[in-house]
Amino acid sequence: MSQTPLSGAATPADLLRSALATDPARPLITYYDDATGERVELSVKTFDNWVAKTANLLQDDLAAAPDDRAALLLPAHWQTAIWLFACWSVGLTVCPGGDPAEASLVVSGPDTLEAALACPGERVALALRPLGGRFPQLPAGFLDYAAEVPAQGDRFVPYAPVDPDRPALVIDGEQLTGAQAVSLATEQAERLELGPTDRVLSTLSFDDWAGLGGGLLAPIAAGASVVLCRNSEKLADELLEQRMASERVTRRIS
Repeated sequence: MSQTPLSGAATPADLLRSALATDPARPLITYYDDATGERVELSVKTFDNWVAKTANLLQDDLAAAPDDRAALLLPAHWQTAIWLFACWSVGLTVCPGGDPAEASLVVSGPDTLEAALACPGERVALALRPLGGRFPQLPAGFLDYAAEVPAQGDRFVPYAPVDPDRPALVIDGEQLTGAQAVSLATEQAERLELGPTDRVLSTLSFDDWAGLGGGLLAPIAAGASVVLCRNSEKLADELLEQRMASERVTRRIS
């Protein structure tokens, strides 16, 4: 039976605010990395805290402003989800897997640092180490996110309200406004019959709508939670089934 998704959201950042107002203590994102054995679980409140710190870093230290374009060269990771919502909180246009040469800001994982150097603006590097650890040695030309974010404030207020009718996302070759992204996420949640009790497991990238919508935005729009699995392609089927059972997964996106 389909349940009504969270209503009243005008921008992707509003989806998080709705989740925070509904049940801040519930799990929002559970992340597995089967190359390192890492497991991280973030409640709505903890995730929102990370988003606020990251948005403050963007707005105050990096001078990011609405309509700036941010290229995210990152895998489907718990920190990638934080960066997506932080960018939307400021009003940036997010380009997952986008061309850094056309962006005013690039956020890169350790495997894409060379490509990220093409960005003419600010460059931020994520080590993607367990527990959000720093780089052992700071990459030249980059800020280390793990070193910069802890000192940021736990609450975020944008200098100007985010306009839902301005660009928020470039994905699958199309540019979407914030309102359009929310509408697509809500429609997908309804199509998948997702509700607040659902747990959605995804092994997909955030670089296209199949992974970003099905594996993050649609579940959040429905008040559900997500289990993100990275490097799980070599995981035996029975082990993945065990994980789905232990995490009480109700829907798999792959």
